Amino acid sequence: MGDWEVRRWRRYGKDRLYVHDGDGSPVGWRDLLTGEDHVEVPERLDDLRFALQAWQTSEGGDLTVVSAPRADLAPQAEVTSAVVEASTAHVARTSTVDLEPSMPVAPPVWDDLAAHRAGEMARQQAVALKQAAPVRTFVARVLGVHTDERAWRIGADGEELVAARLAKLAKKDPRWKFLHAIPVGENGSDIDHLVIGPGGVFSLNAKHHPGARIWIRDNAFKVNGQQQPYIRNSRHEALRAGRYLTAACGFPVSVAGVVVPVGADDVTIKQPPADVFVVNRMALTDWLRRRPVVLEDETVEAIFEAARRSTTWRPQG
Repeated sequence: MGDWEVRRWRRYGKDRLYVHDGDGSPVGWRDLLTGEDHVEVPERLDDLRFALQAWQTSEGGDLTVVSAPRADLAPQAEVTSAVVEASTAHVARTSTVDLEPSMPVAPPVWDDLAAHRAGEMARQQAVALKQAAPVRTFVARVLGVHTDERAWRIGADGEELVAARLAKLAKKDPRWKFLHAIPVGENGSDIDHLVIGPGGVFSLNAKHHPGARIWIRDNAFKVNGQQQPYIRNSRHEALRAGRYLTAACGFPVSVAGVVVPVGADDVTIKQPPADVFVVNRMALTDWLRRRPVVLEDETVEAIFEAARRSTTWRPQG
């Protein structure tokens, strides 16, 4: 089986075990928060689990999930555990395992953004504000006062609702791919949703305004009569995303900005913006499916593979 190197990496609220083979090539990694295994190629799943079990046997490491997994991930965690236990005998007969779990842990080459949940960053902000002032947050909720905590929480809810529509899109047409809560740059900003499919690449900005009246004319976007910078921000976000993806892919990638109103009672578009789309959440799936085909399947896959890498959005130098 050859030699293996297993390294534990804990950062940004994540806890993972990364496995490399004897020549330093990545095999895959296990998410210790969910129990999920990720491999570079499917054929190396047994190698990954073998190396992790060997690490546990040799060093007394813990491969159990360290926090309760989400309900939709629990079956995968159980399968992982069963396979690891079944491979113990194989590990015992192998004498070539060379592991260094005590070595200083270097950050992985990239973090897989496909594991991000919709609204993840906004939800974290809301939780942090609530924990910082629990009493004030409780009173504000009871009185219906608009606070930063509420804004982040409502925003996260909106992103989850948009993600549900995208999931329906993928079921109808698996050629469409998407990512959520993409951290961009170093200032804490993120892209709510990036959608990649035969109809193009779209940067979606969910705007959750329950019960609101929204009015749009060109670059003007008003919520209950108040001007909001949503069109300008969406345009900037899409242009920046296109630059990052073009650099990562090595070929031109055009990204279109989309503002997605969520929960509004009324959306009136007097004149659509010239270079940003405004699409209500409930119409999003059909709107994307009706886009003319501009990307071949191979190009969609190439862009998605670049987009899912954290290094694409935080370039060095």
